[in-house]
Amino acid sequence: MDKIRKIMNNTTYINSMTYIKDAEVDRKFCLHGVEHSLDVARICYILNLEEKLSYDKEIIYAMALLHDIGRSAEYQNKVSHHQAGADIAKGILQDAGFDTLEVEEICDAIASHKYVDNNKKDLKYLLYKADKLSRNCFDCRMYAECYWDENLKNKEITY
Repeated sequence: MDKIRKIMNNTTYINSMTYIKDAEVDRKFCLHGVEHSLDVARICYILNLEEKLSYDKEIIYAMALLHDIGRSAEYQNKVSHHQAGADIAKGILQDAGFDTLEVEEICDAIASHKYVDNNKKDLKYLLYKADKLSRNCFDCRMYAECYWDENLKNKEITY
């Protein structure tokens, strides 16, 4: 996956992810590093296959790796990480060789991964669902203090 390698070696990606890691060093709740992003990518890909959506693997991995990159802007400037992430991701995706339509589709999913129409099976749906499923609430030491709605917490292994 040549484009994914280019993302992982992109200076903006590296700097943003380093900033997030440093900003979250004392965070007690879920983290937003590469481990989380890879979990999201793998779950997205499983959902993609199971639901026969036929999205390209590199598109899925690019979207997942970049979906929380806006946290760096959120921590620095108190802005929503969703739109900030789409803005940051655009240049990284272009540098990695994704075409205009792919960049637009990926950035749209990143910008709107907070809310989704569960009836429309698209990249936004995959990202939203995988992002939530990636959290191991059932084994979290902060379960009782977590701000997630009790009905949204993952109480068992699903994926």
